[in-house]
Amino acid sequence: MKKIGIIGGLSSESTIEYYRLLVQQYNKIKGGLSSPDIIIDSLDLETLTNQMQNENYPGMLANLKQAAKNLVAGGAEVVIMATNTPHIVFEDLQKCTSVPMISIMDATAHKILEMKINKIGLLGTRFTMQTGYYHKALKKFSIEVIVPELEDQKLIDKIIYEELVYHTITEESKKTYLKIIGNLQKSGAQGVILGCTEIPLLVKQEDSPIPVFDTATNHALAVLKFALSDEEKLE
Repeated sequence: MKKIGIIGGLSSESTIEYYRLLVQQYNKIKGGLSSPDIIIDSLDLETLTNQMQNENYPGMLANLKQAAKNLVAGGAEVVIMATNTPHIVFEDLQKCTSVPMISIMDATAHKILEMKINKIGLLGTRFTMQTGYYHKALKKFSIEVIVPELEDQKLIDKIIYEELVYHTITEESKKTYLKIIGNLQKSGAQGVILGCTEIPLLVKQEDSPIPVFDTATNHALAVLKFALSDEEKLE
């Protein structure tokens, strides 16, 4: 298989989940004690978060570019970012990375299309919900993206940064998220993107009245599929 490079640490919880998913799914295919060839470059979440909040996209891109370069130097043959929000600079990062990169938005869009959904709700950091890069990426697949009301966005963001990145899971926060998902459903959403890789720690499909799309899982499966040869199929 191709060696997978992961730009991680954004947060550590999502990076751990990506690693677990990749190892679990690869072992399911190969059996025995098999595990995939993976290399991780873990970045500082505080630095990247400050750059995003200050709209210092050149600085953020420079850090991500160096991480991708480190991974390629370590033998990576395909690179992913184990996170949603920094994908705002995905196209620029892809252009200056010498190996293929797999987009989390594209991986998610393909899953949405499989369910014949054309109007989708989006949960994520305020940055992800407000800057429109997800809207732009999914528009090319003819998928309309809607987001929660501003006050709900603040609640979602607060729970991500004050709880989920520290793996703090509470029933109260789950109820808050499910209420917001219900509001999106009333606004016409046929499903909802869990557009922060920590959200699936809190919300599962069995909790939601409409389909949820776990971006971490979809992304991990997409890169594993790419890394494997054509003869090897994911189950």
